[in-house]
Amino acid sequence: MKLGFIGFGEAAFELSTGLKQEGLETICAHDVMLDHPTFGPQIKERARQAQVELEYTPKSLLMRKDLAILIVAVPANKAYEVSNSLKPYLGKELIYIDVSASTPDIKRKISNSLKERGVRFVDASMMGPLPVYKHKVPILASGKGTDAFIDIMSQYGMDISKVSEKPGDASAVKLIRSIFMKGLPALLVEMLEVAHKFGVEDLVISSISETMNSKSFEETMNRLVTGTSIHALRRSIELEGSIEMLESSNLSSLMSSAAKNKLQLLAELNLKEKFQGKTPENWLDVIMAFEDTNKKSSNIS
Repeated sequence: MKLGFIGFGEAAFELSTGLKQEGLETICAHDVMLDHPTFGPQIKERARQAQVELEYTPKSLLMRKDLAILIVAVPANKAYEVSNSLKPYLGKELIYIDVSASTPDIKRKISNSLKERGVRFVDASMMGPLPVYKHKVPILASGKGTDAFIDIMSQYGMDISKVSEKPGDASAVKLIRSIFMKGLPALLVEMLEVAHKFGVEDLVISSISETMNSKSFEETMNRLVTGTSIHALRRSIELEGSIEMLESSNLSSLMSSAAKNKLQLLAELNLKEKFQGKTPENWLDVIMAFEDTNKKSSNIS
């Protein structure tokens, strides 16, 4: 069995290094930057270290005998364009794995486009740092080719979990998770910046730690969301003081202002009245009420 990569950046390099150690004999790759004066030598050195055979054209890679799996690791904004350029050379029954951070819509678009070639498509999202996990990075996968992808690559130690048969579902999980995982550091930077300015960072961190460490993430999330559903207005007003403090200290209030705006939108839904002033039991009650109110507003307009 041969594995091919389109795009030989960090992801392909780390996966290849691990898979070679697991005994996968033939890995080949093509990268559009092979002849680049700066990046070309780096790609070639990585390929040498990972014992990967480089091909100078996508066609020569895809024409290789016994190529069973193609992992396309290109920037998200190039994923659809690349799939179209590869399409004429894709063989029947090839498993096409797109590991880009493209949107669910783009993943579905690629899958639909490749159907006429008889290609089995997989939308794959890597859910951890590759330099740490290498080929064992947890992967969420969806699409018609997922079962075959798991059957073949689990033999080489890959950790792949099936989400569904629908391309786009795996990417949705990753992008939704990113709202929190990328948004939280931005919020923390804003908080720590002003805490350091006032010289109270130890007290602030200790106080937040006591709150966050007292329960599991899920319990804390549930408490914060359900409580906010009926106290959104008061909490948005409280944030105005935080914003004023940041701005008077000549610090950005971007994250706090966005939070205040979201709370004000929540307050306008008047969930406090809907829940009769009582905190709902589960975060899902809040989201369902949110959806129900938005649907009614849409129907009125």
